[in-house]
Amino acid sequence: MSDLKSVPNVKIETWSDTDLDLLRLINSPEMTEHLGGPETEEQILSRHKRYLDIEGRGTGRMFRIVTLPEQESVGSVGYWDRKWKEETVYETGWSIVPPYQGRGLATAGVAEAIASAAREHKHRYIHAFPSIDNPASNAVCRKLNFTLMGQCEFEYPPGNMMQCNDWRLDLDTITKRS
Repeated sequence: MSDLKSVPNVKIETWSDTDLDLLRLINSPEMTEHLGGPETEEQILSRHKRYLDIEGRGTGRMFRIVTLPEQESVGSVGYWDRKWKEETVYETGWSIVPPYQGRGLATAGVAEAIASAAREHKHRYIHAFPSIDNPASNAVCRKLNFTLMGQCEFEYPPGNMMQCNDWRLDLDTITKRS
């Protein structure tokens, strides 16, 4: 992976009951501009439950991103099983709340989540599917040495088709370095 010495220290912590308010912050119109817009309160409660349950199902993990040493929760990151082009892979996604954007926190948090996924030795690849119109998320993929596989049409949220970049990272290259 890229040299992350210039980004702030963060840690990722397993998603918990106390993270519902963080999820509500992430659900703002500004934060969901590239994702089809905000979800309803019912959808947010359902998403929160999925985030709480994902690790127990063995299908991925969700985390909050916390700054160090301040201990401020500034966003979320996770990975989950996805069937993609006849192969089961991990998909990853992340969000950083607006006051903390542009500081390298997403890059640092995603790097931590990638390391977690690599340690599991479950899937060889992890993919990210940021909108082609989301320069910040595409930059995170470039900084973390994902390979751009091309553009694709992706349904997210259900019922909303969007044009995305398909970024792929070989987790075997991460585990060989650890």
